[in-house]
Amino acid sequence: MKILFFGDIVGRPGRLATKNFLQRHSPDDYDLIIANGENAAGGNGITREIAEELYSLGIDCITLGNHTWDKKEILSFISKEKRIIRPANYPSGTPGKGYTILLTRNNEKVAVINLLGRVYLSSLECPFRVADELIKEIEPITNKILVDFHGEATSEKIALGWFLDGRVSTVLGTHTHVQTNDFRILPKKTAYITDVGMTGPRDSVLGVKSDLVIQKFLTQMPVKFEVAKGTMQINAVVIHLDDEGKAINITAINEYLE
Repeated sequence: MKILFFGDIVGRPGRLATKNFLQRHSPDDYDLIIANGENAAGGNGITREIAEELYSLGIDCITLGNHTWDKKEILSFISKEKRIIRPANYPSGTPGKGYTILLTRNNEKVAVINLLGRVYLSSLECPFRVADELIKEIEPITNKILVDFHGEATSEKIALGWFLDGRVSTVLGTHTHVQTNDFRILPKKTAYITDVGMTGPRDSVLGVKSDLVIQKFLTQMPVKFEVAKGTMQINAVVIHLDDEGKAINITAINEYLE
């Protein structure tokens, strides 16, 4: 099984970069395509219209993170939408779902789990314990389990990778928008990377116009951030799994588009 996962898609530049990539590499080349879309709408949150745009490109599942609720209209559709998942460790009763079961292009079942880190982010339920519970629930359905861990701290992400090694197919870090060079197969055959990176404007600070972020640091005053323009980058990973859901290979994609 061949899976493509896009790092955080940021605004219109990120969507255009994703479209460009999938025009050059047919979605049919992959059994499943997933993207973190929590910044897809103007740099913060996601709307129904933009979700439909991403589906039209060939994306099968959209994961989210700490900006899940930035566009209030998500409350009107997230609970009905099987292809969008928010972090599973939000409290009980939060709209939406923390994982989903998808069918690949070859009709194989794959589970995708979304989790949010707690270090420097919201004080949600423990992602380790929530993952543990969800895996027990999912294991009778499929042995192919993908985890998007949306977290700030590298230590927390690495720890979850080791905690889930051999129990899930992947632990893919998102949120920091900077691709790390530590992609590997852990000893018990789980594909791991601390952060997949960002699909969006390269000449920026995490997708935002650099001068605005510098102004914020210099003055410590409120600044309205705007998505940058110019050269686009594509950060993603491709993972190959065997029939038992074990990772065979993980490779990183880091491309630029003028």
